[in-house]
Amino acid sequence: MKKKLIAGNWKMNGSLAGNETLVKGLLAGLGSPACHVALCVPSIYLAQMQALLNGSAIDVGAQDVSPHEVGAYTGEISGAMLNEFGTRYVLVGHSERRQYHFETDALVASKAQRALACGITPIVCVGETLAEREAGKTEEVVKRQLAAVIHTNGHCISEIVVAYEPVWAIGTGKTASVEQAQQVHAVLRAQLKAATPQADRIHILYGGSMNAANAAQLLAQPDIDGGLVGGASLKAADFLSIIASAL
Repeated sequence: MKKKLIAGNWKMNGSLAGNETLVKGLLAGLGSPACHVALCVPSIYLAQMQALLNGSAIDVGAQDVSPHEVGAYTGEISGAMLNEFGTRYVLVGHSERRQYHFETDALVASKAQRALACGITPIVCVGETLAEREAGKTEEVVKRQLAAVIHTNGHCISEIVVAYEPVWAIGTGKTASVEQAQQVHAVLRAQLKAATPQADRIHILYGGSMNAANAAQLLAQPDIDGGLVGGASLKAADFLSIIASAL
């Protein structure tokens, strides 16, 4: 049975002093976790994270990667650059990137491809809006988003991580019910199984307002392999509690 993965997404939060305090608090209480742990931080803090987390049980993660290898793409950060800071994971296709930066399924698939080419595991985010859920389109939306990544990455698909994040439950305090989350995770698992015989090795994370209070119940579901944690990853006690739930 594979270990679960708990990945924190700091979003656009952090400061040099605050980061150090948070990470030292996490390391002091972490012990030997039963799961994999990662922190996906703003790229300006990757060097700091590399120094603070080196040799620890917490992997460094980034929040975005360019689909391009190198060139005249001002403001972009390449997979090779991320590699230099020991980056193990990178988020691609987070709903905030899709919504505010108009990222398409095809672009997300290309970013996943570039991450894989650089030896970095992409955490591919998929999820529906409230309007899409109410219209009964949840499965259609998440399967379309994942299908683009499967099509572009072919036999490498077993190397990705998938994160289901219902857009209506991100940063709102709302959470999909355990049954709703498990149902969508099962749909994604079936889609991955149809794409690769190694689907069981792929982590599918839940990413909609997972917190210390609901983590254990969500993580007990058969197709939920971990969590992509937002606000709770900014509080050492809360994040450690979620990690402790990932047995």
